Amino acid sequence: MSTTTGEARAIVVSGMRPTGKLHLGHLLGTLRNWTTLQQQFDCYFFVADWHVLTTDYEHPEHVSEFALEMVMDWLAAGLDPERCVIFQQSAILEHAELALLLGMLTPVSWLERNPTYKDQRQQLKGKDLSTFGFLGYPVLQAADILLYKGTRVPVGEDQVPHVELTRDIARRFNNYYGPTLPEPEALLSPAPRVPGTDGRKMSKSYGNAILLDEDPESIDKRLGRMTTDPRRVRRTDPGDPKDCPAFQLHQIYCTPEEIATVTEGCKSAGIGCLDCKKIMIKHVLAELAPLRERRAELVAEPDQVREVVAAGTAKAHVVARETMGEVRTAIGL
Repeated sequence: MSTTTGEARAIVVSGMRPTGKLHLGHLLGTLRNWTTLQQQFDCYFFVADWHVLTTDYEHPEHVSEFALEMVMDWLAAGLDPERCVIFQQSAILEHAELALLLGMLTPVSWLERNPTYKDQRQQLKGKDLSTFGFLGYPVLQAADILLYKGTRVPVGEDQVPHVELTRDIARRFNNYYGPTLPEPEALLSPAPRVPGTDGRKMSKSYGNAILLDEDPESIDKRLGRMTTDPRRVRRTDPGDPKDCPAFQLHQIYCTPEEIATVTEGCKSAGIGCLDCKKIMIKHVLAELAPLRERRAELVAEPDQVREVVAAGTAKAHVVARETMGEVRTAIGL
């Protein structure tokens, strides 16, 4: 990772849970942003494998496999180990130690009012989430960030409360033990809402996701059948792009001229839905083609990917040990 002289660059820390293959939503919502950030800041991107256990503690058998697949997607999407540190959370035990110490001073009321905690309890009713790990995962998340003295955390608006909680925990620690940990700031990401093929938010659990390594013919076929404006039952029926889920992908991928063409064509019924979607599909396929090619090379050489993670983990561990030395000294342990 590059270094600078003079004023220290901001430190960006972010992670992703290895829960399966990544899809277009991950690319547009996270990976595009990460590849930009690595050019500007000192970045630490980690495989958040312990975080998988907060909701899927009963089925950890595929975590290692998914972690390798995920890092392949990261590298194929443009993350550069020479410009950022890519590492595995569970290989650095200081994450657990700092989470334990921060948990000693984090009020339960702070965790109970976490909006994600409430939302997931509602959404995942089929799982027993009345566990210490699920309630306390924001503390582990805070440890993930503070262990590397992260000053910027790239998030969407719905994740800002997590960063605020990390700030509160760092401030409480510093009030008790002296200035040791930074108070990171949210770095709002330009993360568009990426619709799946059925119009809902793209998600593997909905079965509506376009996977990054998906066959081009499959992508073309599935996006060609993507939900559109329900008013356009027949080819001659006019519609309105604002009510068309597929148009959200047009807005992400297409040129202003193409957007103007499909907008007029939709409203006047001058263009059919499939022909309209073909304009967007060609851009999706063009972006994924080099990514898929690069990923195929990585699949053929998985040890190279493991070496990237091992090397990044070694770099991250040096920083983690230094921070924990300061934390222990501050507390007096």
